[in-house]
Amino acid sequence: MTKRKKMMIWILAAVLVVALLIVACDSRLLLRSYVIETEEVSDPVRLVVLTDLHSCRYGEHQRELLDMVAELTPQPDAVLLVGDIVDDELPEENAWTTIEGLSAAYPCFYVTGNHEWRSGEAERICAQMEDCGVTVLHGETVNFSTAGGQLIQICGIDDPDAGAEEQLAQVGSQVEPETFSVLIAHRPERIETYLQYPFDLIVSGHAHGGQWRIPGVLNGLFAPQQGLFPRYAGGQYDFEDATLIVSRGLARESTRIPRIFNRPELVVIDLVPEQTP
Repeated sequence: MTKRKKMMIWILAAVLVVALLIVACDSRLLLRSYVIETEEVSDPVRLVVLTDLHSCRYGEHQRELLDMVAELTPQPDAVLLVGDIVDDELPEENAWTTIEGLSAAYPCFYVTGNHEWRSGEAERICAQMEDCGVTVLHGETVNFSTAGGQLIQICGIDDPDAGAEEQLAQVGSQVEPETFSVLIAHRPERIETYLQYPFDLIVSGHAHGGQWRIPGVLNGLFAPQQGLFPRYAGGQYDFEDATLIVSRGLARESTRIPRIFNRPELVVIDLVPEQTP
């Protein structure tokens, strides 16, 4: 093989490596959609899920994130804020710009994550959420009616770092079997505990998609409280009577280790009437 051919092979290999790195480290915002069929709704319901924002930046005035929500068709019936919206280290401005933009346009429901409690400012953050018009759930259940008149139950519990273990039993006892119920709970690794109660849908975050992924091979390398090769890193998990959806979250510059094949995501969940055969 001539020197010229060897040089061309090395150049091609280098280009391929660079291209792979660019794709692997892609941190552009991704829209991910799930559809759940259920006999407990007669009209469609659209839920948007934001979790693990960690005060990260999404363009000037958070337009990248806010515009993605605003451009959805149909528009969301409600926005679920599933913890760690505010970071314990980064400045809070981006988080509050996001909350103010969303709460001005949509009904919003919020539960705390571990970083809000780690900051020592969780109570102030919850109060500020309420000042923005967000419904903060500390072990409460809300009977929520969409603009189209569809009723669903939205239940929410604080992160375990709040020390409020009794909240889950409280909301679980309030579930009405004929009404579709959603549990907002930051940590997915507690799914076996959540399944002790008759929730139809559980929405979580916290795992950051396992940080590093190999699509089709490895769904996540590591997640807090789950360790290596986490079972619930991100995606939809179906159980006998319930569905768990874990968002890979929106954390970008707050993470010390870059996300690999793991783009930050905005999640849309469509509840639709069950189709009869």
